[in-house]
Amino acid sequence: MASISRTLQRIKDDLHPFLPDEMIFEACSRAGHAWRQRLLDPVVTLHLFILQILNFNTAMTHLRHLAKYPVKAAAYCKARMRLPLATPQDLQRSSSVGMSEACDGRGLWCGMRADLVDGTSTITPDTPELDKTFKHPKGQKEGCGFPVPKLLALFDAFSGLVIERLGFPLSTHDPSKVWLLHPLLGRCGLLVGDRGFCSYEHLAMLHMRGLQGVFRMHQRQIVSFRRDRRMKRGKKQSGRPTSRFLRRLGKHDHVVQWYKAKQKPRWLSVMEYRVLPVTLSVREVRYWQPRRGQRPLCVTIVTTLLDPVHDHKEKIADLYNVRSRAATQFGPLKPTLKLRKVTTRSVEGVRKELAISCLLYKLVHAVMVEAAWRQGTTPDRISFIDAVRWLLSADPGESLGVLMENRLRPGRHEPRVVKERHGSYPVMTHPRQTLRKALKNQAISA
Repeated sequence: MASISRTLQRIKDDLHPFLPDEMIFEACSRAGHAWRQRLLDPVVTLHLFILQILNFNTAMTHLRHLAKYPVKAAAYCKARMRLPLATPQDLQRSSSVGMSEACDGRGLWCGMRADLVDGTSTITPDTPELDKTFKHPKGQKEGCGFPVPKLLALFDAFSGLVIERLGFPLSTHDPSKVWLLHPLLGRCGLLVGDRGFCSYEHLAMLHMRGLQGVFRMHQRQIVSFRRDRRMKRGKKQSGRPTSRFLRRLGKHDHVVQWYKAKQKPRWLSVMEYRVLPVTLSVREVRYWQPRRGQRPLCVTIVTTLLDPVHDHKEKIADLYNVRSRAATQFGPLKPTLKLRKVTTRSVEGVRKELAISCLLYKLVHAVMVEAAWRQGTTPDRISFIDAVRWLLSADPGESLGVLMENRLRPGRHEPRVVKERHGSYPVMTHPRQTLRKALKNQAISA
């Protein structure tokens, strides 16, 4: 057998502490996968899969040059299809435990592990199977767009490690699936999210599990910190809060009582709705975040952390400011690793490719956490692309060097525009078959 490349050997060495070969074989056995001894066994297939995505989701025909491995594209494609979907999903959860232990408890908030929840989307090839599963965005003509899977992920707030990633159709409401992540928060866990996850039902579900939550107040919720505030008691009393005041903890900091809505949300079953408590005591906090060249941003937080001494207002504000990292956690996957669009043309293949990309993301972040610990900084300051380049160029057994640190630029505000023109072709507004007929008729008439 030809000697493997140093990059593939490096991936094997770095993954071994978190994903040893025995764990991969056990995951395949639990998934009911039977394999025979061959060149592309589950371990080699998984390592080649990670190598492909690490090289910016390169083509299968490029792997034999990258890995220095006698493998053809067709054989590797069949090996990927043989690998059951349950295997990378199982390894994704198993590796989270090992990598979290490798962090050695660094980055805890007030003795608790804080986790961030956020959602994003990607696009897939336009096939009938994928379109039926993930759906097109509304308003697009048939044949003119791509199916869009929605992703929901749970991150460690300070290390950036992905704990779990779930995929759903585009029309799925995020709060209707976030409860699937609650068992992964651990004992007395803390979940931080944006206003999309702020609802009575979600906070009550966390409370029933003994978990804590910190969310930005939903824009439709009325909050008042006035001493003479009155509760809304009828339809005509608009502009008043629907919560009952309990006690004041400080300026723009109080505890109120929320009430369960009379109308059941569509994403809850009747039994789940009945189990929820009728009332829930929550804490509402408001602070102003300064912004350079702009007015201060008014932020209102709702949380189940009711102790003003242990969970001070300033600490809660600092914790929610960390939530902005969740919006950037998905960033490196799309432009850096070229996963804005997955290439697999089957539903199982799409889910498998996303699970493997999650494993690679964990590997890169494990390198970033180690580099941050050595360089005396935080993992979010370490350059993701520099960690990827080090993995691609480092020799087996080579110790981790100094990685590039991104500067901390608070208050930076830039427009989300692109200067470079990527092409002058018009956007497809009709199906390709219709455009072919029009082009053919134009050629005949000419």
